[in-house]
Amino acid sequence: MKSFTLTNKVAIVTGSTRGIGRSIAEHLAAAGAKVVISSRKAPACDEVTQSIRAAGGQAAAVPANIGDKAQLENLVVETRRIFGRIDVLVCNAASNPYFGPMAQLPDDAFQKILNNNVISNHWLCNLVLPEMAERKDGSIIIVSSIGGLKGTAALGAYAISKAADMQLARNLAVEWGKSNVRVNCIAPGLVKTDFARALWENPKLLAQYETLTPLGRIGEPDDIGGIAVFLASRAGAFVTGQTIVADGGVTIAS
Repeated sequence: MKSFTLTNKVAIVTGSTRGIGRSIAEHLAAAGAKVVISSRKAPACDEVTQSIRAAGGQAAAVPANIGDKAQLENLVVETRRIFGRIDVLVCNAASNPYFGPMAQLPDDAFQKILNNNVISNHWLCNLVLPEMAERKDGSIIIVSSIGGLKGTAALGAYAISKAADMQLARNLAVEWGKSNVRVNCIAPGLVKTDFARALWENPKLLAQYETLTPLGRIGEPDDIGGIAVFLASRAGAFVTGQTIVADGGVTIAS
């Protein structure tokens, strides 16, 4: 459908060499967008770029460490050099170096989580927002988590960062809405990615999660990619400042 077409749009997707980020990049490319693949390691970026091109899409690789502001600035500059503009930004890359109670959370781990999951998104958004506002068109998508919607005994710092991402989206949606720039979040539940491997590889935790989830299963990366297409396209033109939960129903049932 025309509403979901992204022909001639240019999208940056961070953390797009695997998991949810890769699915989002592939879905955007399939909808017609020119996609910039970005993560820390150049070979991984090149592999996904070649895969998208082999499938008939348009893609380029620009490696960047989200914790380094200069590298994010280069990501934006290189994207403009290669494709001429930026219409869609997907802030997907994140980190979680700690699993346990807040009382034992090391300061450096907490700082890394906040820097990579919140501050880097703030940096990237501010790098692309003026261009989008000047054109009176743009979409920013921040990949959050249902962890930001409820308390947790083991993922506290990560959950705090993901709740902050939802508020970042709301703030930016208010600030830039009059320029027709939309900012939204996607909040996945448990998805079968390397990032969440410690959860879904645990048979007890997996069985418990599947029992509590109305759809009876955990998510796959491709359960998320299409949501990004909706938010990036004309189909989502009247949606801003929102968090779309994609969790198989677990948050409404438990």
